[in-house]
This record gives sequence, C-alpha cells and structure tokens, in this order.
Amino acid sequence: MTDADESAVAVDDEDGETRHKDVCLVTGASSGIGQATALAFLAEDWVVYATARDTDDVTELVEAGCRTAELDVTDGEQVDAVVGRVVDEQGRIDCVVNNAGFAQFGPLEDVSTAALERQFDVNAFGPHRLVRAALPHMREAGDGTVVNVSSVVGELSLPGSGAYAASKAAVESMSDALRAEVEEFGVDVVVVAPGPVDSSFYDRADEELDGTERSGAYDDIYELYDDAASMGGFGPASISPAMVGDAIVNAASATDPAPRYPVGPIAKYSGLAQFVPKRLRDRVFALARRLFA
Repeated sequence: MTDADESAVAVDDEDGETRHKDVCLVTGASSGIGQATALAFLAEDWVVYATARDTDDVTELVEAGCRTAELDVTDGEQVDAVVGRVVDEQGRIDCVVNNAGFAQFGPLEDVSTAALERQFDVNAFGPHRLVRAALPHMREAGDGTVVNVSSVVGELSLPGSGAYAASKAAVESMSDALRAEVEEFGVDVVVVAPGPVDSSFYDRADEELDGTERSGAYDDIYELYDDAASMGGFGPASISPAMVGDAIVNAASATDPAPRYPVGPIAKYSGLAQFVPKRLRDRVFALARRLFA
C-alpha cells in the first residue's frame, strides 16, 4: 500500500487555465464522520490528507485516493509536522477539519480529573493545536477555512454528559472568538454540530463509561445510558456520517459560510432549548430521570 502521488496537484479549469486543487486536512479519519468527510472532499476533487493515530486504520482511504498521515492531536510536535508536510507538498492548506474526538460520559462526580483532562486534551486542545499550526499559512494566503466539529451537546448539556458537553462548548466558544479574530485575513471559521450519528463513536463512549469508578449515587443516570445502548442508541433519530461529511464539505466550499451548521433533526430542534429557562429544563431532566430510570 502506498499513498497517492504526493506532489502538488494542478488541473485545467473551464477557461483552460491551470490552477491548483484545494487542499484539506481531516483529523480522526479512521471511521465515522472523519472517514465520510474525507470521501466527500475527494468526491469534490479536493486533495485530501486523512489522518488518524494509526495509519493502518485509513487503508481504505489510501485506496480511494487520499494521502494519509499519522496524527495524534494531543502531540503538538506531530501536529506541526503534519501541517508542515501538507504545505511543503502542496504549497497551501485551504481547510482543516478538526474532527478527532471522543466522549467521556458519566456523572461529573464519578468522572476523574484525569479523565476530564484527557477529554479536553483531545476535544478542545487538539483543535487549538491544529489551528495554531495552520493559521499562519492561511493568513499568508489570505484564504482558508477552519471547520470545528462540535455536537448538539455543545449548546445543550444533559445529565451524564457534562465532561463531553463542556469540551464541545469550549470548541464552540473558541470558534466564535476565532471567527472574529481572523475575518480580516480572509479566513472563515465554522462549527458543524451534528446530533446523534450512526457510527462506532458510541462504542468507545461506552468503554469510557464502563471504566468510570461509580459512586453509587447516580444509578438512574447509568441505567438511562445502558437502556439507550441496548436499544442501539438513538435509532431512527440518528443520522449518517455521510450527512455530516456533506455538511462539512458544503461549509468548506461556501464563499460566505454560516457560523454554525446543525446537522440532523435533533441538532436543529435542540437549538430551541437555549430559549427555555434553565430552571424549567432542570425540572424536565428531573422528571425524565424519575420516569425512565
């Protein structure tokens, strides 16, 4: 197995003039949203660098036409090296997709500080590392798009999701600040926030939850999560990774992208919850715990 030709790719446009293809870097591309996003960019004729902690996990993407790289977003030196490689080979980096992440579920009392730090290191500090590495090149080019993949819980934190929701809320807040900071340089910053996705993402989330040291005070919350897992998560309400990948590519390709793209019915309607008084939301959550636990 070898990567696709790593030299800069040029094509002739409709006017017969030669131009370079747009170039994107996608993190967490081994499965789910990341894999679907890499394939969606390929379908739109982008040069795609698909990254994962283990390049053996992105073999299918190599065969599809992606370049690949080993990338652990918690390793700052590796982040700098991968971005440097993309720019050296292509002379540009037009889009970075911060997709790598995982979910640490569990009541906050039961989630250790070390687990919370690991959650933020991947989900929030990882995107920050990649943004810092890529932005100088985008500013110099006067063009580029940063796509940060968030979640519906970035705006609506549920009992048992505090660690994960906090990391995604951090991503959304950083994105809002960054968007205003880099607008004058021609760089766009977009948040893509899907609802539940039909992928293996929740398998790791279940593993993290199983590893939580339980205090015994929140059995009802654990039962809710166990019931959801036994029923296959959110079932018909879940959306496909391809739907999220298409939204990411559309955002990256737009000349004036929206600041935030909710994907799927749950994500779109849950945004209305921010207008519900928090005390009322707390009462709804308390009622749900009594009814379903």
